[in-house]
Amino acid sequence: MDTIYFNDKFVPAPEAKVSVMTNSLHYGTAVFEGIRAYWNGPKKQLFVFKMLEHYQRFLRNTSLLRLKVNHTPEELCDITLELLRKNHPEEDVYIRPLAFFSTETMGVKLHGMETGLTIFSIPFGPYIDVSKGVKVGISSWRRIDDNSIPARCKISGGYVNSAVAKSEALDHGYDEAIFLTKDGFVSEGSAENIFLLRGGKLLTPTLAEDILEGITRSTLIDLCRTELNLEVVERQIGRSELYLAEEIFLCGTGAQVSPVIEVDRRPIGSGEIGPITAEIQKLYFEVVKGNSRKYLKWCIPIY
Repeated sequence: MDTIYFNDKFVPAPEAKVSVMTNSLHYGTAVFEGIRAYWNGPKKQLFVFKMLEHYQRFLRNTSLLRLKVNHTPEELCDITLELLRKNHPEEDVYIRPLAFFSTETMGVKLHGMETGLTIFSIPFGPYIDVSKGVKVGISSWRRIDDNSIPARCKISGGYVNSAVAKSEALDHGYDEAIFLTKDGFVSEGSAENIFLLRGGKLLTPTLAEDILEGITRSTLIDLCRTELNLEVVERQIGRSELYLAEEIFLCGTGAQVSPVIEVDRRPIGSGEIGPITAEIQKLYFEVVKGNSRKYLKWCIPIY
């Protein structure tokens, strides 16, 4: 996109630069957020999904790292609306807010430094091809622990954990990795929450299993209970339950609703996209694209 919000100004993209001495570049002490906006062609409208909730989470996470973002969630929403109107996309886009320590200094600490803020948007299709099932493998890497780097927060340095797992999965011929916790229970994907269907119930790991506090996750729990009359249970999930599941899907702002058809080269259910997952996926896209009157409150129109 042509325009980026950078340190309290809208600037041309080439001017949004940081020094190689910027503190967060060296120590991973930045916090980011991921927000999707969906282009609805028939309505000629761009809808941003749950923008306020994303910025509320963003500010909670920045406070954990003592980053000082001097804006309210509502102000960040207004900035984002102005940014999108300046760039005027007519396609699906991904919005990336990033708060970082901009001070040019060496030293491992979280205080006494200035905070930089940027928000930009880029054209963004599927992070994972949601039209077909994905094949996943259990990672040899364990999920980072809440007492080391909290996975519940989108801390940039913590995503090294995700990167090594994702690359390992791709090297082994999988599309995605599944993390286990240090105690051996199912956690999540490299950048997605996970759901399993077993015995007619939808299962998902609790927030205590070192997972991101996912906005898509909470949205799907709500929709599945309210619209599909599915019982959703949050509990610890053993590794072998993945192999025995009737259906599995991954979810997130990037992944959206991504059906899993294979785990460790074992087929899940029929080895094809399951009917419940397909129904959930269809409902989700109706909601995020602004086609559901009931949930239109979750979608902010840009134009």
